[in-house]
Amino acid sequence: MTDAGGNWSATYAYRASRLHEPGSVEELQELVRRAPGRIRALGSRHSFNGVADTDGDLVSMRALPRRLEIDADARVVTVDGGARYGDLCEELDAAGFALHNLASLPHISVAGACATGTHGSGERNGNLATAVAALDLVDADGEIRRIGRGENDDLLPAAAVSLGSLGIVTAIQLRIEPTFDVRQDVFEDLPLDAFRRHFDEIEALGDSVSFFTEWRGEAINQVWLKRRVTAERPGETIGDLFGARPADGERHPIRALSPEACTPQLGVPGPWHARLPHFRMEFTPSSGDEIQSEFFVGREDAVPAFEALDRLRDTIAPLIHVSEIRAIAADELWLSPAHGRPSIAFHFTWQRQPEAVAALLPEIERALEPFMPRPHWGKVFTMEPSRFAAAYPRLADFRRAAEALDPEARFRNAFVHRYVFETAG
Repeated sequence: MTDAGGNWSATYAYRASRLHEPGSVEELQELVRRAPGRIRALGSRHSFNGVADTDGDLVSMRALPRRLEIDADARVVTVDGGARYGDLCEELDAAGFALHNLASLPHISVAGACATGTHGSGERNGNLATAVAALDLVDADGEIRRIGRGENDDLLPAAAVSLGSLGIVTAIQLRIEPTFDVRQDVFEDLPLDAFRRHFDEIEALGDSVSFFTEWRGEAINQVWLKRRVTAERPGETIGDLFGARPADGERHPIRALSPEACTPQLGVPGPWHARLPHFRMEFTPSSGDEIQSEFFVGREDAVPAFEALDRLRDTIAPLIHVSEIRAIAADELWLSPAHGRPSIAFHFTWQRQPEAVAALLPEIERALEPFMPRPHWGKVFTMEPSRFAAAYPRLADFRRAAEALDPEARFRNAFVHRYVFETAG
């Protein structure tokens, strides 16, 4: 038992009374049974708000025995509740399989990333949680409950993205597919007019496309284009992307930083797990000294929402490291920000100026209000809880599932209570 500490970038201090690191599932079950109050799982500490916090006990899963079981016939892989994506990808690839999507960071935990339903990109790719076929969790009585693959299947749309409020995940099963290679090309200085006029065409070029901007000048700083390739289809080399030029070397999304931490670019094909993330597993990701926000709008509102934000560029630019704009396919997971609609995410990596960022966020949210924005569950926002009922049409169904699985609200916390259980509607 140790002090809970803070998040990955040291911008949020956990308020939990105690942090536990059980060495076995049985020890975890006993912890849940004996906990005097609320108890929650802590992932890889990559949240920037209180979504993973509690006023009771936190449980880190990193000391659990590692588990990686591939069922080639069923096309699923099972990993333990503390596994990170970077821990499983190489072994999965060596067995001839792949995940359909990855986040920009391989450092995040599998269970934690799926719980917020937000990572992974591509207009034809669902977020990481859409790969969840089943999961095992410790329920409020300390018992193991299976959800998915023929058991409690009706609860899977709630459990796959649960904000940690249904129980503590001990194992998670993901759908897999045959392995594939990806090439990654970076283009610089896409004219804003070309971005507005050709957004759909550029998105259609890749399996995953990221636009990076600092909200300055008359161009999108970088476009990262990730495309699946095979021996028969090596991928066409693009010399000019609607006025953007191919980068003459490798790049970091934050132009002032070294690209050493980034995955290989320049159109050189490589394994899916070495190209789909922006960052390498062996390096500390991004800048570290930062705050993050992200908002999801409907795919059809990509350019109008950009225009609304661009009108705030003079206030955004002095506070930003970089923004990323990316697409995500629609899904049917009840608390997923892409639930029921193909989506575009506007991500903000802020400088560590919490008071200034907090003052600006309401302006950003007002600018996006016509597009019914859904904030990233694990990042900083100021939206009122009353707006969540309209944004998430299955919110009431999720509440009923949570109340049935955890009637005493042992896995709930102040964040979940405020944004899921206190919402109007």
